[in-house]
Parts: sequence; structure tokens; C-alpha cells
Amino acid sequence: MLATFIITICEFFSALLHAVLRILVPVVESAGLGVPYFDLGPSPGVAMAELSPRQLAAMQLKERFLDAVRRNDAQEVLHILHTTNLDIDTVLEVEDCSMVLASYKQGYWLPGYKLEKSWAMAIHLCAMYNAVETALVLLQSGASVNRMPNGKTPLHVACEVSNSDCVALLLAHGAKVNSVSLSGHMPLHYCITKESVYCAKHLILKGAKVDIASHNSDEDTPLHTAARFGIPELAALYLAHGASVNAVNSRQETPLITAAFWAFDTKEQTYSQDHHLVCRILLDHKADPNLQEEDNKTALHKAAWNCDHVLMHILLEAGADTRAMDINGCAPIQYLLKVTDVRAMAMPELCYQMLLNYNAARIYPPQFHKVLQACHDFPKVVEIMVNSYESLKPTKKWRTAIPDDCYKRHEEFYDSLFAVCTNTPRALLHLARCAIRATVLKHRHTGIEQLPLPTPMKKYLLLEPEGLLY
Repeated sequence: MLATFIITICEFFSALLHAVLRILVPVVESAGLGVPYFDLGPSPGVAMAELSPRQLAAMQLKERFLDAVRRNDAQEVLHILHTTNLDIDTVLEVEDCSMVLASYKQGYWLPGYKLEKSWAMAIHLCAMYNAVETALVLLQSGASVNRMPNGKTPLHVACEVSNSDCVALLLAHGAKVNSVSLSGHMPLHYCITKESVYCAKHLILKGAKVDIASHNSDEDTPLHTAARFGIPELAALYLAHGASVNAVNSRQETPLITAAFWAFDTKEQTYSQDHHLVCRILLDHKADPNLQEEDNKTALHKAAWNCDHVLMHILLEAGADTRAMDINGCAPIQYLLKVTDVRAMAMPELCYQMLLNYNAARIYPPQFHKVLQACHDFPKVVEIMVNSYESLKPTKKWRTAIPDDCYKRHEEFYDSLFAVCTNTPRALLHLARCAIRATVLKHRHTGIEQLPLPTPMKKYLLLEPEGLLY
């Protein structure tokens, strides 16, 4: 209802604006002032028959001009400009469902409400349709290169569609390399694909600032944008030109934290190798894996929330702290517990195993029933967690935490769990494992790997699950 009401109000004011323009324009023209104005076309709902011959001719000329630009017919465009009085910078209303031409301030429109048409000049359309020849004709004929009829300059548009030829052409004709769109973004922020790397190179060579923050509430740098979209080539390019690897945005997120969070596609339930590569590049350039954002979460918290064992391994090898706590006192292992049963494509046992082998704090024994509540369908996880303690004493909450149907599916394992978790000591082999692990407390994984032991024994010390507890 609210959206309909707002649309109705907009249509009313649009009709009122057209009525005022129809009255004022002849006055301006008769005075010979030559004042430029936006020709918005006929009012909504006005039938073609109601248009004057002059208005109809102007509309047909614009449609002809627009069609020539779309077809990249440079000769036709030049002919129209030389034989008519059409303003080279006239503003056209064009289809723009993907909002390539439009840019709005944050919070400007209602959630879910999006315009299907945008205002643009011919040079914007050339950038969008890769009409390089027509763009050259327009620029040589004096087209403005930095205007923003709907919030974006032609350079913003060319970068968003990864049109590097148009980017080079616009820059050669005076396009502002650090121009700010209405949403507060610079051209580098619109480089979000592998193909846009060439656009970014042109921008940087012309003086684009690789560390400039967006002029909005996000305050993202181009490196944050490359990390968000997982473009390793862009990340490497920005770092090679001096971008700050630990730059923070308004939420105190570093590019590493951003890449770690967006490495998992929640809709498709898939992990992005490109985001993993971005993280490796950032860490190779000395990104600090233990910096915390505004809620004190680190990149390892983000990776644990995604149950991303590949990224967790990368971060742990780079020195990520498994005991870092967020604003609520939760370490990465608590984040794992929250999402183990909802990450269908994950391998949670590897995540728990790595954290515990890198000195993660174990769950407080009286609260171990919460592990069973979260991981009862993952016996390997439960086995790894139980084997990280010298001994555990079960409580009444343990059995109630395991649904009956789950217990039946994994009956042999859970029988072994309750058999070993008693008041009596665990097997001597297990106690020896715990003693060795305690000896290399702070460097468990690397220390154990260097021991002169057979591979099966090393796996045992590193909590490799076997399917049963003894």
C-alpha cells in the first residue's frame, strides 16, 4: 500500500512538472536565453494524438537518435547531429532494469522498489552498449563526459559493464578518474568482475586512488570491493599499487574479513575458490588475521560461521588465534556449533579437528550436552570433541540431547560413547595421546607433524576419527 501511494504521488508531481515546463519553455525560447533543460517527453498518460506536431517530431527524432546509438551507427548519429537541432547532451529515458545507468543514495528508495527506466545521455548509452565508434563521434563533437543525469557518469557505467575500451576513451577525453556517483562510489568501486581488471588498470594509470573510501555509510575501499566479489586479479593489482592491506571500512572490517565472510554462497550452498585465493593474496601481503571488526569478530570467526575448512586451514597456518572472542564472548568453535547442522555441503569434522589441533579452548565439560544437541547427526564431530579430553563424565542431559531416531542410526557409535565416558579412566593409549598433545600445547599441529612417528600414529595424535570410541 505504501509503495503504491508513493508511486501515485510521483506520477502526480511528474505530470505537474510537465505542465509547468510546457508553459515555461516557450517563454525561455522566445527570450533567446538558450537555457538548457531536461526534455522529459510527454506527460504520463498523454496520447500520441494529443501531441503537437512539434512535440511528435521531437519524440521521433529522439527515438531515431537512440536507435542509432544502440546500433553503434556512428554515421547516422553524426548525420542527426549535423542536420538537426538535437542537443548532443539531450537526456533520454531508456530501459534500465538492471540499473546500470542509475545510482541512488543509500536508503533513497523503499526496499524492493526499483525503477525500470533511467535517464541517460547518448555517451552513457555508448558506454553501456560498448559502442566505441559512436562514443568517439560524440566526444569529438563536444559531448559532455562528466555529467550524471541519473547519478552516474559515463565512466562509472563503462566500469560497471567492464568496457575497458570505453574507459580508455573517456579518460583520454577528460573523464574525472575519481568522480563520485550519487551513491558515493568512485569508478574503481564499479570494477567487480575479472574482465574489469583492464578498466582498473586504465584508471590507476590516470591517477585513481586505490585506497579511497566510498563516500557513503560503508566507507569501503576498492580492495574491500575486490574482496567482496572475490576477484583475485583486482586484489593483486591494488596491492601492487600500494593499497593498504589492513584498511578498515565503517564496520572496522578489513578486506580479509570481508573475503572470509563472502567466501560462502548461502543461497547456492557453495564455497568460492576465488575468495579463498583473495585471502591467500592478502595474507601473502601481510594481512593481519587477528584484526577484529566492530563486534570483535575475526576472519576466523567468519570462516567458522561458514564452516569453511579450506579457509580455516589458510587462516590457521597464517597465525589466526583460535581463542579470540567476539563481543559476546564466543570463540570460533562456538560459531561452528551454531551452524554445524545447517551447512549441508560442509565437512564440519575437519573444522573441529583443525581448531582443536591449533589450541582452541574446549567446551566446558558440564556443558558438553550442547555439543550433542548441535552435532548429534555428526558422529565424527562428537568423536573428535570427546577425544580432546582426558576423560568426560556424562550427565542426564546427554541422552536427552540425542533424538531416538538419531541414536538408532548411529547406535554402535553412541553405545561406545556412553561405554567410555564413565568414572573409570580411558584407555592407556588415549591417555598417552592426551599427554603428548599437552606437551606441544601451543604448536600442536606443527609439533606433532615433526615427531619421528609413523603416519597412522600422527593421525591418531591429531584426533583423526575412527568411527568408535575406546
